[in-house]
Amino acid sequence: MALTRLPRTGVLVAAACLAAVSLTVPDHTTHSPTPSAAPVAFADPATGSTAVSNLGATGGWRVLTSATATQGGAAISTPGFSTTNWLSVGNDGGGAPGTEINALLQNGGCPNVFVSTTMKTCFGQMTKVGAESIAQFSTPWWYRTDFTAPPAGQDAKLILNGVVGQADVWVDGTEVATSATVSGDYARNVFDVTSLLRSGTNSVAIEVYPNNPTTMLTLDDVDWTQIPPDNNTGIQFPVQLQTAGALVIGDAHVDQSTAADLSSSALTVKAAVTNTTTAAQTGTVSATVTPPGTGGTPVTVSQNVTVPAGSTQTVSFTPTAFPSLTLASPQIWWPYQLGAQPLYTLATSVAQSGTTLNSTSETFGIRTVTSYLTGASTMAPSGVRAFKINNVPLVVRGGGWDPDLFLRYDPADTAKQIGLFKAMGVNTIRLEGHLMPADWYQQMDAAGILVNAGYQCCDFWENTSYTTAQQADYQLTAQSLGQILRNHPSVFSFQWSDNAPTATQETLALNGFAAADYTGPFISSAEYNSSPQLGASGEKEGPYDWVPPNYWYDTTHYPSGDATLTNAGGSWGYDSEQSAGNTIPTLDSINRFLSAADQTALWQSPSANQYHDNYEGTRHTGYHFGTNDNLDTAVTDRYGAPTSLAQYVEEAQVQNYEDTRAQFEAFVDHSTNAAQPSTGTIYWQLNKGWPTMLWSLWNNDGDQAGAFFGAQKANRPLHALYALDNNTVTVDNLGGAAQSGLTVEAKVYNTAGSVLDDQTSGTLSLASQQVQNKVLTPKIPTAAGTVYFVELLLRQNGVLVDRNVYWNNTTTDAVNWTKTIGQPQASMSSYANLSALRSLAPATVSVTAATSNQAGPNGSDKLVTVTVTNTSTTPAVGFFLRADLRRGTASGTELAGDNELQSSIWSDNDVTLWPGESETLTASYSSADLQGATPVVSLSGWNVAKTDTVAG
Repeated sequence: MALTRLPRTGVLVAAACLAAVSLTVPDHTTHSPTPSAAPVAFADPATGSTAVSNLGATGGWRVLTSATATQGGAAISTPGFSTTNWLSVGNDGGGAPGTEINALLQNGGCPNVFVSTTMKTCFGQMTKVGAESIAQFSTPWWYRTDFTAPPAGQDAKLILNGVVGQADVWVDGTEVATSATVSGDYARNVFDVTSLLRSGTNSVAIEVYPNNPTTMLTLDDVDWTQIPPDNNTGIQFPVQLQTAGALVIGDAHVDQSTAADLSSSALTVKAAVTNTTTAAQTGTVSATVTPPGTGGTPVTVSQNVTVPAGSTQTVSFTPTAFPSLTLASPQIWWPYQLGAQPLYTLATSVAQSGTTLNSTSETFGIRTVTSYLTGASTMAPSGVRAFKINNVPLVVRGGGWDPDLFLRYDPADTAKQIGLFKAMGVNTIRLEGHLMPADWYQQMDAAGILVNAGYQCCDFWENTSYTTAQQADYQLTAQSLGQILRNHPSVFSFQWSDNAPTATQETLALNGFAAADYTGPFISSAEYNSSPQLGASGEKEGPYDWVPPNYWYDTTHYPSGDATLTNAGGSWGYDSEQSAGNTIPTLDSINRFLSAADQTALWQSPSANQYHDNYEGTRHTGYHFGTNDNLDTAVTDRYGAPTSLAQYVEEAQVQNYEDTRAQFEAFVDHSTNAAQPSTGTIYWQLNKGWPTMLWSLWNNDGDQAGAFFGAQKANRPLHALYALDNNTVTVDNLGGAAQSGLTVEAKVYNTAGSVLDDQTSGTLSLASQQVQNKVLTPKIPTAAGTVYFVELLLRQNGVLVDRNVYWNNTTTDAVNWTKTIGQPQASMSSYANLSALRSLAPATVSVTAATSNQAGPNGSDKLVTVTVTNTSTTPAVGFFLRADLRRGTASGTELAGDNELQSSIWSDNDVTLWPGESETLTASYSSADLQGATPVVSLSGWNVAKTDTVAG
């Protein structure tokens, strides 16, 4: 992302893990490996190969700083070396030992590391992206594990899928690689260690040098969070051992050519076969493509191949030579809102004399991506970026992904976050630089979530001058990344970040991707830049800090002096990263990570640095985001100065809700504009790898605050919205099927609850992805300074399918565009005064709740159904009603302490009702989360006292 860009030189951060450099060690005494004459086969990254295993999977690793472990690599890597008093570390869910801080945490260091400033107290604080500045982490750390040698006569390769930093690598007392070779988190290196291994136990020791993202092709957190005190130094991806006999198969993948009408798909299967011996070897290579489900017939093809001694040969099965690889009526992979996610399986093997030597297995999806430029205008002379999936144009609506702060990977956590993502209704995740383990992509494939992968800004990836070795590392990274991404249907594009690549960088990357058979599409920049081969990106960025809801509907302002279109107004074109800044969690979540002093400062000292924003302690001016003061100024000026923490949190929830809803709705609403259509918005950011109040749609504990439900409301598959630029009603169908029998009713209320206007449309029919503007024009009050509500009720064949409520002032928020355009936040001429909402009459609300065993979207085994009804006898609106699931007693009393069910995922919340209206909400949750208690639903609102109801 592009935030700390004082000089506009930016920087790119990259991608994944998977290409290979081939090195051999001639004898046990050689310390400087020499390049092999023959390439080394690529093993499958997710150990989909029977020849590949993750080191440390059973016995774990031993980790220690070199300040203590001073014996040197020759001794430390010798089998039998004593690791008494070293840190014992197990692989994470991605198969890797992780970072230095992860090692300390696994051994009981720094309990409650994410609470308040505990992390700073334990480890210190870095306040600048760059070289490590904390003494404890300023020297290399050792990672050591033992493994058993393969049977005599077998070949052995050590595979490093990158390191965060640089590393020297030792095996059984011999240095097999230095930090001159092993550098970068996503560059895959493979080393022949056959001649080094001995019968029985062997040892590998990796000395990881401190990460410096301003001089290394690694990763960092830009200004997203506090900087991890160890600079993320460590091993994020598995260290693997490939063992094989005479022939080994790997690098298996499918190239597909699908007909425009999706009626057929011609598959080309490729795999690399390596001869590990000194004589030519002949074997039979087989490939089987198995269709999804149980009813299809697998397609199996095979051919004999002779591989010269010590070399690798690519074996291809083409549709021309093997007609059965042209599939008629293939099962097509779709994003989850448009269809199903069938995944084919590719299995390959190599055999000699009827005996299978080794095999691979992986899944792939059949789908087509079209990337193009559209809507050329004075603002965007080359047009704006747009996408089609399987020939269906869609508005990209998503957010930027942030992994765990210490890069710890947990498949169950990914699954929970997928549940939150799909409940929110967005369709795309952007990976800027922080690429993920193989399981993550597999889960996205199965979930039908689109992934825009790419490089990161603001560090060495955007450096314009590399040494020869760094150029090789850059290309190797692209090849490594391409091998990971190529078969995942979820990954629909790959892009650079702020700055477009130089001609050299572009050539290196595209050559690396081509070597991996990864075809993109590729986009040259996240800003409105271009590169020699890829051309114009068609994208823009920003804003990143508070702007009012009506900002998002602007289509006429852009920075005339900045061709990159950074912070270029609202809903037009494709915005690769933007939001209104701080997102305040609920009190339940706040109590988990903020101390009493932190909480006091949160509502009483807007200019105070909040540690859980980021390390930038200055006021929110320019690209500094360490305080909440722009959000807080707007909260006070729009809703009234809070008099307590609870009131501040509630007002912030309301403001986050309306702002986030407006961002997504504006891009849907303006997608029909002919001159400069809005084609996509990526909320900055989607999630965070630690508790946060800066840029997130849900917190790391699963907390769903106002921003979450505003986004959820805007992204309903069948939805009515109130356009803030022209006060009209739009109806959209973002689902996969046509919808008919639709009517929308628009009702306007004053704050006393009286109906001022009530209109109903005629019957509508909408095709999939159709957006119909100006369906109705509600009559709103005309007197300046009047606060009013607009309620939209979308029905299908008379049944309510969507309710949407707005609160506005006839004197709207006024942006000072002269001071705002080109800036990451809005400068305001005046704010809409919504403080009349604080005088709403109390409302009376009833709640019923029941629990069933129906599974919910996060794979849990319980579903609670909550019906909320406004039973007021006067026209009092029940404003911003919030339901939560809690642990309680059979009588409906909440248990003491943190009683919220953090596994719950809600279908809707923060709802607004008038007398006689009801809304039914559902929430899935894990029954284990109850810890034997009774589920209780708490309900409270802006003007409604809290009640508890047993969800029996």
